[in-house]
Amino acid sequence: MAEAQVYPDGWLVWHGQWFRCALGRRGVRAHKREGDGATPEGLLVLRRVLYRGDRVRGLHAAVPCVPLGQRDGWCDTPDSPDYNRLVRLPHRVHCEALWRADGLYDVVGVLGWNDAPAVPGRGSAIFLHVARGDYAPTDGCVALALPDLLKLLGEGLTGLEVGA
Repeated sequence: MAEAQVYPDGWLVWHGQWFRCALGRRGVRAHKREGDGATPEGLLVLRRVLYRGDRVRGLHAAVPCVPLGQRDGWCDTPDSPDYNRLVRLPHRVHCEALWRADGLYDVVGVLGWNDAPAVPGRGSAIFLHVARGDYAPTDGCVALALPDLLKLLGEGLTGLEVGA
């Protein structure tokens, strides 16, 4: 497995290269909970990559790459049987829209957190995605500049080791 090391001070290291990244607004936590704003500590395996086919072309990764649709969402309602899974919108419970105008989800690496199986309330929608220009904190994801994200995916990234 080809993993990058992620440090709580906002740096990701991949084969000796350092990349700035954004993490959760509440830092890194070993005991992640839904809505706490923290990035989970531990090994986060890259499951697949979702992307906006109208904005990103020629995407290469070591995991399956799947184009997003305008009605794709991610369920973040803990008591739903669809919790922490890809869904179609509109949905009967609250879900995050993945088709966004701001570009943050133009490329979304689905990270293996609380998905085998999902435990209600342990956290959902932990992604590797595009950072805001100022690297503002995320709600718990890891975010990189788009060129850096594409580089890492193209070089075979398969996971992140997030430390505390």
